[in-house]
Amino acid sequence: MKFSHALVAVCLVAALPVRAVYAPIPEQEQGKDLTVSVRAGLLYDSNIFGGATGAINSNVYQLAPRLTYNASLTDQTFFSAIYGLGLDYIERRPGTKLLDSHDLTLRLAHAFDQSRILDLTDTYMLARNPESLLNGIPQNTDQSYARNQFDGSYSMPVTPKISLTYKARSANMKYRNASLGRLLDRLENLYGVAGSYAILPELKGVVEYRHLDVYYWTEGENKNKRSDYLMGGVDYEAAKKLTLAARLGSEWRNRANEESTTGPFVEFSGRYRYAEKSVLAGGFAYTIDEASDVARFTDQEVQRYFVSVQHSLTALIVASVSVNYEPAVLQARRALGFVDLNEETTRFGAALTYSPTKNWSISATYDWDHTSSDDPMRATERHRFGLNASYTF
Repeated sequence: MKFSHALVAVCLVAALPVRAVYAPIPEQEQGKDLTVSVRAGLLYDSNIFGGATGAINSNVYQLAPRLTYNASLTDQTFFSAIYGLGLDYIERRPGTKLLDSHDLTLRLAHAFDQSRILDLTDTYMLARNPESLLNGIPQNTDQSYARNQFDGSYSMPVTPKISLTYKARSANMKYRNASLGRLLDRLENLYGVAGSYAILPELKGVVEYRHLDVYYWTEGENKNKRSDYLMGGVDYEAAKKLTLAARLGSEWRNRANEESTTGPFVEFSGRYRYAEKSVLAGGFAYTIDEASDVARFTDQEVQRYFVSVQHSLTALIVASVSVNYEPAVLQARRALGFVDLNEETTRFGAALTYSPTKNWSISATYDWDHTSSDDPMRATERHRFGLNASYTF
């Protein structure tokens, strides 16, 4: 299982511009190449399989060691490697009670000069007890999956005010359960190029093109898709306290064996650092995503609203709260006689973290997931209460 939504919500501001080749290194990792951390905790989960009916509640005992290696290979080249192991013992889980999850991230970033930057990242995840379970799937005791994602970007100047960024992402998803795999195993390849113009030192105008291919390994002739995106927008950053990013455009989606469609593409996000260890973030996105039930639906049109706040109550105590609200319309396979469905998903997370020293932290967390749907078998509700402590060596 993952950390509380509130602890990671600030990472959702994915559209914000990135200025440096080196990502910020946490305080506990600064000054040393190798860092070891261990997190242990107890979690109560009201619905361990995320089922619409027959919910099973259980205590979950967790242990999560993590190794982090950060190194400057040269003055211009940065390398990092992160390996995490997650052990979950689920007291009332039918069948296997001890589940092991793994994640490995490798990153290589090289600055050819101050404005030409190559950034490569590969992340492999083996999730035996995934936090985000599948709506509309008959209760399944094994929703484990393996996912490998490669991200690459190269930015370069064209003129003193104009720059180009080339981007690519390839994600391969494979489910452990054979029946889920036949439905959902797929490869997604995303490519793009963005051009930016510096209107002011703190304001850039952006034009961007993206292309997406979705290949399903089984029955791809009925499920594959291809999308082209064209958008424009702005990136704004003021004194490293306020950052805003906006994209507005269109998506042209071609579906195998189904009607193609054209729709808007919208991304907006903002982040405001109003005090030390205190951040307010929020945003909105409108996209077309893959559906969890591809037998009945081609995909889903999703509106995503999110807001999160991390507030330093004292020098040692930080509170975090996040809310995600996602109304969606599931696009039916009309040729097979199915109809569109409306669905709403709400995720709420809260955490209170006490850090008596640089290396120690203790957190109390709460998460609530709720989905309402025109199809009662896609509706679900889940509560999780947790208490954990972590130490960094």
